[in-house]
Amino acid sequence: MLVLKKVTNNGFIYTFGALGGLLFGYDIASVSGAILFIEKQLHLGPWEQGWVVSSVLIGAIIGALATSKFLDTYGRRKLLIWASVIFFIGAITSGFAPNFEILVGTRVVLGIGVGITSALIPAYLHELAPKSMHGAVATMFQLMIMIGILLAYILNYTFAHMYTGWRWMLGFAALPAFILFVGALFLPESPRFLVKIGKLDEAREVLMDTNKHDTKAVDTALGEIEETAKQPVGGWKELFGKGVRPALITGLGVAIFQQVIGSNSVIFYAPTIFTDVGWGVIAALLAHIGIGVVNVIVTVVAMLLMDKVDRKKMLEFGAAGMGLSLIVMYTVLKFDNGSHTAAIVSALALTVYIAFYATTWAPVTWVLIGEVFPLNIRGLGTSLCSATNWLADMVVSLTFPMMLSSWGLDNAFLFYAVICGIAIWVCHSKFLETRGKSLEEIELDLHKAAGTETTN
Repeated sequence: MLVLKKVTNNGFIYTFGALGGLLFGYDIASVSGAILFIEKQLHLGPWEQGWVVSSVLIGAIIGALATSKFLDTYGRRKLLIWASVIFFIGAITSGFAPNFEILVGTRVVLGIGVGITSALIPAYLHELAPKSMHGAVATMFQLMIMIGILLAYILNYTFAHMYTGWRWMLGFAALPAFILFVGALFLPESPRFLVKIGKLDEAREVLMDTNKHDTKAVDTALGEIEETAKQPVGGWKELFGKGVRPALITGLGVAIFQQVIGSNSVIFYAPTIFTDVGWGVIAALLAHIGIGVVNVIVTVVAMLLMDKVDRKKMLEFGAAGMGLSLIVMYTVLKFDNGSHTAAIVSALALTVYIAFYATTWAPVTWVLIGEVFPLNIRGLGTSLCSATNWLADMVVSLTFPMMLSSWGLDNAFLFYAVICGIAIWVCHSKFLETRGKSLEEIELDLHKAAGTETTN
């Protein structure tokens, strides 16, 4: 049997490990432009449009929930390979879908790949990165998401002039899926999974390479991993037990608030929002590209800040900025709707809103979900939080068009501004702070807080 040599160069690991984020971002954003053309060619009503947009989220919930079982049984690397294959199949078939029903079905398949990567990659990157780089490396996943979103916006505009352009918009994701598949063949397994299955020598080799052959750091990390790996694999009872409750509140809290503050509604429906305030379709798609560029730039800023600023402070600052941007949009649309000035100010405020989101809630959510749970239930915890994130995303995406039609765009923005205020309070009073701690130190803190720490 052919055995491929694993590449343990940090740049290779982090780039290809996070590449699933590019697919994730591309697939959730490409439909935002494609739907403008799909609705006309497939003659879809508002409810059917909502299902085309949201069907990927149904698959994401399934994929995220299934991840916990496979993550702890087959390991991180194999699951990443499977996810890339699912991505490839879903992308190709959605590009060729002849009708509404098949399009929804193929996008559910695509969503399974999205759900697997959302639950898998944050944990995988955390387990490979030294603790001093946890935040920055995990934020690479979000950077790839934003690059994927920008790529989708650019290709949406590029293919907008073709009658079958929407098929190219959806099908193009097969190319990065193939690249991810090839890269994943050469990625190393997580050292924590290797310790768990008794391959200590392999785990040490991976740690030596990812820690720049710092023997002291590797010995410390390996000792901590071995200690936590002795714990029996936990289930739902342990996940909802007293000792893990602060982690669960933090993980589920960021997963839900990341969506109900309205962020992905803007990503999915930004072209629709731009056309509603008076922009043409092509102008709306161009404005979308501008937002995508801002997203990528501010996510790089987030990478630089992630291990220097507390996670909670970043979330609170982000929610405050988003809330103020939403209030500006509400005020302009309420008292000056329809004018050219209103359209410009709304677009600028929308861009600022997304910039605050991309710098804070977008990356910090996945950082916290990837690092806050103990090893023996990490797969289950990350899967539950990812599935909850996608469920919240689906609810918001399905209700946003109805909210627009019944409340109006201005009142919808005001509603999300109120949610931002609630998010600040919950974050300040309920969430855990994890910056600067190893995964094992975070776990030890949980046990101490619950009075369940073990003694050697």
